[in-house]
Amino acid sequence: MVTPLRKRTLEGELYRRDANIEAKLVELESLTQDELVTQCSIRSRDDPNYVPSECLVYFVRASRSENNNAGFERLYKILAERVLRSLPRAENADGKTASMTKTTIRDTVFGKFVELLSQDRTEYSEKLDFFEIRFDKTLRNMKLDAQKKAWRDENRSVSLKDDEETGELTEEVERAAGSFDPFSQSEIDDPDYRSQLDAAIDTLPPEQMRIIEMLRKGIPIDSKDTDAVTIAKVLGKSEKTIRTHRDKAFAALRAAMSGGEQ
Repeated sequence: MVTPLRKRTLEGELYRRDANIEAKLVELESLTQDELVTQCSIRSRDDPNYVPSECLVYFVRASRSENNNAGFERLYKILAERVLRSLPRAENADGKTASMTKTTIRDTVFGKFVELLSQDRTEYSEKLDFFEIRFDKTLRNMKLDAQKKAWRDENRSVSLKDDEETGELTEEVERAAGSFDPFSQSEIDDPDYRSQLDAAIDTLPPEQMRIIEMLRKGIPIDSKDTDAVTIAKVLGKSEKTIRTHRDKAFAALRAAMSGGEQ
């Protein structure tokens, strides 16, 4: 029998898992421990035997009441790997250096998640119930909280304005834009992220919005192919101008999606 959640709403009602998750839990409970671990090890969400993370969290927690430490260790390892894969990689593109901000975010979120699991091993932690309801959304909220704190700690709460004398981007804008990719594949698959991104794009000035939407559709800023459709051609502006507007837009999106913190 699947154990119900204990977390209650403000109205006093118990939170409930999605019906599909409940049905999957009933199906998985019939498996042996080895079969469960094997199925939980499947990484592809397209695989029909893929175990949703909400279910994985359930069985990790259930091992406590079953006094099954061996089962906990095997399933915990799989769960920890999933959490780490969903967090930003600390390594920069050069493969030789690492982003201190991303390292901080990664360590903060993973550390908090492990702390919640550890607490739950001793005494039921209602905060973990959210991971059985909407795992991806809950983890993403943790990442956003960690991002805000990391950017505050690095004193990045600066005004994103152009240099008044030269019209060029300030160093703060370049730094904010250069370290942010709103279309990162690791984020764009999350429907909650896409919804937040769409809302942020709607706040941009019209020209920046047009550029972002064209970038989203895969249209290049410029191209050596004279017949290619490019953003510079469509808008009738130079490549440099388009890139300047893009960087302003990226910086503004980053600010909007982090609650105003840079």
